[in-house]
Amino acid sequence: MGEDPVTKGPPKFRKYKIAIRRSDICDIQEKFRPAIHEYSKVISTAQKMLKASRSAILNIPIYATTQNTARLGPICSELSLPPSTFEADKTAFSMMIPALQSALNDTPGTSRQVAIVGIESHICVTQTTLDLLKMGHQVFVLADGVSSCNEGEVGIALRRLAHAGATITTSESWLYECMRDASIPEFKQIAALVKETKESTRDAVQTLCKI
Repeated sequence: MGEDPVTKGPPKFRKYKIAIRRSDICDIQEKFRPAIHEYSKVISTAQKMLKASRSAILNIPIYATTQNTARLGPICSELSLPPSTFEADKTAFSMMIPALQSALNDTPGTSRQVAIVGIESHICVTQTTLDLLKMGHQVFVLADGVSSCNEGEVGIALRRLAHAGATITTSESWLYECMRDASIPEFKQIAALVKETKESTRDAVQTLCKI
């Protein structure tokens, strides 16, 4: 029986490990609050991902960017970033600025699975996703956690990214994919989080996931 590439053990008997995953929060800033379509739902999905990514649950590294903070303000106050978050300000539209590229490639030759939430779907999220794909990483765009000022741009961007090779999915689906198995210790915590956010998740999926 071959080894599992994630855990270096037999696939049938392993406990799933997520050391090669990361969560990206793209430019969810105060200044965009009145402009972005259904921004509150983007924020609620980002909050859920932050709770799930904390070390006590899934231990997924979090990377967060702001777009030109001097002009567009800080990250939204609802998003309580843990101290371990890798934060960077940028003027480029893609999150893949040198500092984040360096952090991503701390283990050369290792492909990562990156989940993205943020704005705008057709600009920063699109360019970040395309750059990550070009670098050989697997990208999950969480459709209940991305949006744009113009609602019509969102579906077009998601279809383009799917065609480019990204996986368009939802936050809940991705969390369960991270766990893979209900027997792991983290399952109860994630299941409780899913239950806690059931209403906001339903609203976000119904409103934003129009591909």
